[in-house]
Amino acid sequence: MPAVLPRPWPAASALSLLAVAVNLALGAAPALADGSATAADSAAATTLAAPPPAPAQAAEAKPRPSRPKICLALSGGGARGAAHTGVLKVLEELRVPIDCIAGTSMGALVGGAYATGMSVAEMEAINADITVEKLFKESPPRQELTMRRKADDYLNLIGPEIGLGAEATVLGKGLATGVQLETVLRQLSKVHGYRRFDNLPIPFRAVATDLVTGKAVVFNAGDMANVMRASMSVPGAVAPAEINGLLLVDGMLTNNLPVDAARAMGADIVIAVNVGTPLLKREELNSIVGVAGQMLSILTEQNVQASLASLKPTDILILPALGNYATSDFNSLAKISPLGEAAARAVADRLSQLSLPADEYQALRLRQQAPLAADPRIIDKITFAPMARVNAAAAQAVMTTEPGKPIDQAALDADMRRLYGTGDFEHVGYRVEDSAEERVLVVEAAEKSWGPDYLRIGLNIASDFGNGVSAGLHATYRRTWLNALGAEWRNDLQLGSDMSLHSEFYQPFTSQGDWFASPYVSLGRRAVSVYSETQRLAIFQQDISRLGLDLGRYFYQYGEFRLGLQSGHIKQIVNTGLEHVRPDPGKARLGGVRASLLLDRLDNAYFPRSGWTFKGEVYNSRQGLGADASYGKWDANTSAVYSLGDSTVNLTLQSTGRLGNNALPSYEHTQWGGFLKQSGYANNQLLGQQLDFGRLMYYWRVAPGLLLAGKYAGFSLELGRMRQPLIPNMSEGWRKSYAAFVGMDTPIGPVYFGYGRAVDGPGSFYLTLGPAY
Repeated sequence: MPAVLPRPWPAASALSLLAVAVNLALGAAPALADGSATAADSAAATTLAAPPPAPAQAAEAKPRPSRPKICLALSGGGARGAAHTGVLKVLEELRVPIDCIAGTSMGALVGGAYATGMSVAEMEAINADITVEKLFKESPPRQELTMRRKADDYLNLIGPEIGLGAEATVLGKGLATGVQLETVLRQLSKVHGYRRFDNLPIPFRAVATDLVTGKAVVFNAGDMANVMRASMSVPGAVAPAEINGLLLVDGMLTNNLPVDAARAMGADIVIAVNVGTPLLKREELNSIVGVAGQMLSILTEQNVQASLASLKPTDILILPALGNYATSDFNSLAKISPLGEAAARAVADRLSQLSLPADEYQALRLRQQAPLAADPRIIDKITFAPMARVNAAAAQAVMTTEPGKPIDQAALDADMRRLYGTGDFEHVGYRVEDSAEERVLVVEAAEKSWGPDYLRIGLNIASDFGNGVSAGLHATYRRTWLNALGAEWRNDLQLGSDMSLHSEFYQPFTSQGDWFASPYVSLGRRAVSVYSETQRLAIFQQDISRLGLDLGRYFYQYGEFRLGLQSGHIKQIVNTGLEHVRPDPGKARLGGVRASLLLDRLDNAYFPRSGWTFKGEVYNSRQGLGADASYGKWDANTSAVYSLGDSTVNLTLQSTGRLGNNALPSYEHTQWGGFLKQSGYANNQLLGQQLDFGRLMYYWRVAPGLLLAGKYAGFSLELGRMRQPLIPNMSEGWRKSYAAFVGMDTPIGPVYFGYGRAVDGPGSFYLTLGPAY
């Protein structure tokens, strides 16, 4: 995790981080003044940071070697810390023995990996595969989300989730919770579960900061991934880690170059590697973000200077020249590592004086890289730490890990991501408790402190630069866990060109949540444009109210089926245009049976690169159920997506029409037309009883995103027809269209800009914010 403020960084996060850092630094300043208090404070903190080891884990006394004891002190620096790997590579080439390691933040990550027996080659391979997305994109793969959370994607909800709990309106504790970060950190450790760090192949220490006291915490034991994560938790960016009651953040705030921790391990010689970000130049201090970052760098630099002042003439300092690489450049780790090599070679004459004979060094490295025995013991029971709202049985139903089997690390990591993806938790972790009677996997799922009621805002804009702009502001309010089975009350409000209010109560029948009942009520108003080919004749307004009850079943992360009754009323009036286009009937009662099936396995709702989706619905309006007219209607839409490299092919087929012989009333006609929905035509220009449509899209990823999907360019070929149009002189023939577009995923949702043209028909430019198809 970055040891200083990454550039660029949101101003709000910069200010939050700065405020925390100033308080911590001021509180810790007296302890750092003479460079001696860290060890004393750390000894006390270490006792708090980790529970006492089991007798079988007690450290064994080791004879002191006749040669000097050499310890690495690796600083924090975010992505710049990849240079540590390059330094290790040179140390191995020069056969410099490493007897202990102390690290802070990224230094704890690299040092911890090496201390558990990982080779430099293995670390470089992992570095080459690490990206910002893999470290900080915390949602599980979209295919693993529950269907209720997948549905949110199509609303273009933006900004943070706002908690509307009983006490106050609050936000989360960080931009990221660290769930995904911990998954990557487990790949960087060859040991799992609680360990005494003196019993690792290379004794190790990691430094974090107690957010409450502002003092350094030096870990000599614990779960390696959790400890690494605590050491890397930048306040405001990553939520604090909680270990044994301590609220922990990045160690760079109190001890970014842990020379004293290395010395406390008995080091005779310290090899210190400092990769911290240098102070900005005057011309770079041109924004509030730059000033806030500079102040934080100054505070961090003060504790680094104290560490540097404690170095002895026999110690060796390595300062990689990392240029303009920022702490946030995690996509460039493979490029940063060689810069560490260059810096180590610059002091090769001093390092060579510490070399061991080849056979002695090889024997040492073989011992240090000897694989630690995997724990084959089975898990006897799975329990959850106490939760105030969430039913533990419902949470465990999300997991694939089962009692009676050994831990499969990959499966358990996936379980943690799925639990986080339910939307109920701000952080998810686990620990293993051993006793003489049983071995228990304890899942530490921390419920959102800003819950259980949540508000999110969404925004959609579509313009064809000719027939006006449609815009909508969306708000979703959820009240969750209203009872032990996970009942939820959801309210969706949309304001803008179309307006609606939908309120639904979701009640599972079991803790697994597969079968459910869902009563709902909806009110809506929408504008319907009526065209004669390219001429708009009128705009009429539809006011619709519905009351319904669905019974349904969730198919885990695959989809849902609903069957239900609904009734209501509809009113249609002409707002503008020709009176003879007045819709018929002007008023009607609604009543019928509705069945729907939704399956969604797309990896991304906006720019999918793999997967498929299907949505089908059948509605049977019956006079016996209170409707004025008896008719049937069906609607089916399916898409399949396949990618090869950065190229993607997306095929969509859609059809709607009537069931039986009775014509559909005007309020059940299908609206179609616009960007990627018969491009070239105005939005919803086509209106009729039956639609047949097919679209073949090709798009390629021009640039990958960090936490978002990236930038794309592509084109679309479309074929469709609208049969039995509302205006009889509208063509019922096949319409051919094509479009070219560029699109990108942004913090406010997907944005598309494109041009579409109908063959032998109109053409139009389009700009869209929100889902385009």
